[in-house]
Amino acid sequence: MTPEPPAATGGAAAGGPESAPGAGAGDGAHRHLAHSWQEARQLAYDCAVPIPPAPVPLRHALGRTLAEDLAAVQDMPHYASSAMDGWAVNGSGPWILTEPGQRLAPHQASPIVTGGLVPPGAKAVLRSESGEIGPDEDGLPVLRLGGGARPGEPRNGEHIRKAAEEAAAGDVLIRAGTVLNPAHLALAALAGHDALPVVGKPVVRLVFTGGEVIRSGVPAPGEVRDTFGPQLAAVVGMLGGICSEELKIGDSDADWLAALEDTAPGADTAPGADTAAGADTAAAADAGAADPPAATETLPADVVITTGGTGRSGTDHLRRTVAELGGRLLIDGIAMRPGHPAVLAELPDGRFVIGLPGNPLAAMMALSTIGAPLLAALGHRPPPPVTEVPCGSTLEPDPGRTRLMPFRMLYGMASPAQHTGPGMMRGLAAADGVLVVPPHGVQLGEPLPAFALPWGEALPDPAAAKAPAKPAAKRPARKPAAAGPVDWSELLG
Repeated sequence: MTPEPPAATGGAAAGGPESAPGAGAGDGAHRHLAHSWQEARQLAYDCAVPIPPAPVPLRHALGRTLAEDLAAVQDMPHYASSAMDGWAVNGSGPWILTEPGQRLAPHQASPIVTGGLVPPGAKAVLRSESGEIGPDEDGLPVLRLGGGARPGEPRNGEHIRKAAEEAAAGDVLIRAGTVLNPAHLALAALAGHDALPVVGKPVVRLVFTGGEVIRSGVPAPGEVRDTFGPQLAAVVGMLGGICSEELKIGDSDADWLAALEDTAPGADTAPGADTAAGADTAAAADAGAADPPAATETLPADVVITTGGTGRSGTDHLRRTVAELGGRLLIDGIAMRPGHPAVLAELPDGRFVIGLPGNPLAAMMALSTIGAPLLAALGHRPPPPVTEVPCGSTLEPDPGRTRLMPFRMLYGMASPAQHTGPGMMRGLAAADGVLVVPPHGVQLGEPLPAFALPWGEALPDPAAAKAPAKPAAKRPARKPAAAGPVDWSELLG
């Protein structure tokens, strides 16, 4: 369990519109100030303990960070083998042929294929194109050097892969802290491993709500298209989580309670629940892709992310459900726009619940504020960086609230994007990052905190931009070319 969250000191003024009910479900008598953006972000990072390392099967370790040094279980290769198709031979030819696998005496040979076990007594392997079988004077078959043989062939040890040639048992092959690539997995398999100990990553379960939401086609009046299904699992992967399941539920108390209870992924957890375990979250490994769903289909979730239900109407059940399960609210509203009604809760079993607003842009801003630092802390990573960019507009004050504004970099300055209403996605889709606008506003050209999008490039570091450029090293003047031989030593220096 995490310590009690600190009392909020920033954010809205007392009694203003940012005040919100406390952790008690429906308890209007106990009220507190919404956390400021900075407080919410820091609390989401501080409340989590990193998930301990655990072994995962080789096929699911791609892109994960190795938790401890990996050593060879046995010699690599663990037996002497042939590097060619041909014959294992002892001594010089001609050779009398024996059955494969038998110990070879001098002047004996036996057939062998590439990768085959070199029999006892063998001194070399003669390539198939370098030998030929023919009768001796008694009509018995013998192996002789053919016309394609090279002088001196076969030399002692030729075309034999020795045992432990690549590594001996116990040799360290991959150091802890390495991000595993496909070649690492193949090396681990050669070394005798079936699973690899990797740094912990949070397993995330997604719970979508909204009876008016449709997954395909053109919505009718009163209906809306699902904007979370196509993006949220992939964004979770980019933030360092492993999306194990997607669940669509109804808007009743029973649906919410069943969805947040501690149940195995893929179980029928709610009446009429529409599960999509194994959502397609594949992406490039260097983009922080989510693990294949099969890797986590038997693991319980560390984090549950819900969409919608964070308001205070009769159909918003998140807070009441958390209270009914014995959990507590760590963050109940943030003094920011959009995304104010975001919720972070902890259940008695240690799972975290992130409640995102139902509007897509508001949800993404809330996920960036509390989801990104929470997943970073659980996954042994530092909090997502916040840098500064020069603001390309004068932004008026909005007392008591931090505004998060997607922006485009134009002429070296961050200009707020258009189409950034809470229910819009057009501005975010074209944005280079998000401005963090303080309640007192900002003047044109003033430095302003900003953070990159999970799928975007890192924002420029202002400290690096201000650092004076190092003067180019002076090179000695070249001497004029003289008649005679060319001196090439200058090119080597």
